[in-house]
Amino acid sequence: MDKFGKVLRVNLSNGTVASESLCEKTLKDYIGGRGYATKVLYDEVPKGTDPLSPENKLIFANGPLTGKGAPSAGRYMVITKSPLTGCIASSNSGGFWGAELARAGWFMIILEGKAAKPVYLWINDDKVEIRDAAAVWGKDSHAATDALLEAVGDSKAKVTCIGPAGERLSKIAAIMNDKNRAAGRSGVGAVMGSKNLKAVVVKGSARPYVENQDEMKAVLAGAMEKLKTNPVTSQGLPTYGTAVLVNIINQLGGYPKNNWQGAYFPEADTQSGETLAKDFLTKRYSCFGCPIGCGRVTKVGDREGEGPEYETIFAFGVCCGVERLEPIIEANYLCNEYGLDTISAGVTIAAAMELYEKGLIKKEELEGGPELRFGSDDAVTYWTKKMGLVEGLGKKLAEGSYRLCEMYGHPEFSMTVKKQEMPAYDGRAIQGIGLNYATSNRGGCHVRGYTISPEVLGLPEKLDPVDISTKPTWVMIFQNLTAAIDASGMCLFTSFALGADDYAAFLKAATGFDYDGAAALQAGDRIWNIERMFNLREGLDPAKEDTLPDRLLKEPIPDGPSKGMLSRLPEMLPEYYKARGWDEKGVPTDAKLQELGLK
Repeated sequence: MDKFGKVLRVNLSNGTVASESLCEKTLKDYIGGRGYATKVLYDEVPKGTDPLSPENKLIFANGPLTGKGAPSAGRYMVITKSPLTGCIASSNSGGFWGAELARAGWFMIILEGKAAKPVYLWINDDKVEIRDAAAVWGKDSHAATDALLEAVGDSKAKVTCIGPAGERLSKIAAIMNDKNRAAGRSGVGAVMGSKNLKAVVVKGSARPYVENQDEMKAVLAGAMEKLKTNPVTSQGLPTYGTAVLVNIINQLGGYPKNNWQGAYFPEADTQSGETLAKDFLTKRYSCFGCPIGCGRVTKVGDREGEGPEYETIFAFGVCCGVERLEPIIEANYLCNEYGLDTISAGVTIAAAMELYEKGLIKKEELEGGPELRFGSDDAVTYWTKKMGLVEGLGKKLAEGSYRLCEMYGHPEFSMTVKKQEMPAYDGRAIQGIGLNYATSNRGGCHVRGYTISPEVLGLPEKLDPVDISTKPTWVMIFQNLTAAIDASGMCLFTSFALGADDYAAFLKAATGFDYDGAAALQAGDRIWNIERMFNLREGLDPAKEDTLPDRLLKEPIPDGPSKGMLSRLPEMLPEYYKARGWDEKGVPTDAKLQELGLK
């Protein structure tokens, strides 16, 4: 199976490097990327492993479409045990690094152990070296990238690395590639830092293998037509980026304000995609092979950088009560440089603001820094920097909002699921996404079952966001589909225009395996269930953790278009378990595991 790329196994403790072949059955059953890597983690990491210990493994994995002829197929996955949640960490990133890894002939990198001193990995086609990283340890992701490209003597190489947040083991640290792309959630950057691994630099020269080029071209032509005629992928995202959602979600009354104390922000247009495009946008950015181009390049003062995304605008904006885009953009730049997940960083600051305004964080703890008050521009940028450097009160913030709020005796102010901060949609106003948060294998997350597509955007069909009758089934289907897309190496945003049959056609052309839409969805189901099994093995208690913060279950939205609404999760969850083929406690049944070949 080497034609699809090899597995690179690196033991950082003893400095050994080995090449392994892919397993054909695992590749077919789990597609690749997210699926194949999770199977490796499940099989190789013992129960109860400390996420920041040398015994944990950090896996970079492409899909079978990464770097090939499918649209927006430049994605790679980072899989490990999360220090933030204690569950599966499964982070996805775009840019160009994954495609470069495919060009170098590698499908997956399994990193084991811990280096005695800071190192980086240099991959030049089939030549692999573990090199001293003393000169770049301590540098931010941008400076480190520049220095590493100079060190390897090839400006066209691609770099994925950690910033100070990852080096200092922040549980919300990200792994950054191409400077501004992030494998952002679940603290994967801290795992990389715990291994004394600063970066993986890669340069490839080969054309990745495709089983049937003619078939790939034919499938591509059909898919491109769908992407060009879909209003989201051809107009909304290219023109305004993901921030096109700001006004849409706010008008629905689902834009979480002041740490979810509200869900409507009258000033939302000041931070919308339309305002971002008018006042701050300098150009668009496209990842590898992407016809959509949703990335934003922006400028504030004399600073230019990438972003922010919709989720980032929410986290540093409305969630912190901040109106203006300038501090939001600056906080986003800082997260990219220091290597922080923007959702967790912003929502953690919002939780700190509520703790401060309720008198739980004392003024003297700020050590002269700006007061943590909702609406404070200065607080957002200052505390993002302190969090990224893991300094002063920022050291507590760098643990994430759950641990922060627990330190002050009020975990209920943490807007998290499984200790991971929820994204930018209020589950009281949009019921399906609330169920998805509660059941997500990696904690509070929207992109593991993006029901905003049917509930808000009407794709592939329009669902009433407050009607719960079909939501358990829809959430399950979207979770399975997303798992298959993540495993393939394609971008989730293509799913606004494409369906399971389209992804299956691409996979069949690339691999020669007999995929159809049903088989792709079953592979997604298999991935979802092995992730669930991993979490259960590591101590997940569904009765306590398949839930939402009490605020969403017990405190009605106080104003706006969704005034009075609560999440109806208790009604949906039993039906979701049934749809999944799990028992009433949320545990996969023997029959379900046998159906998927997991038992």
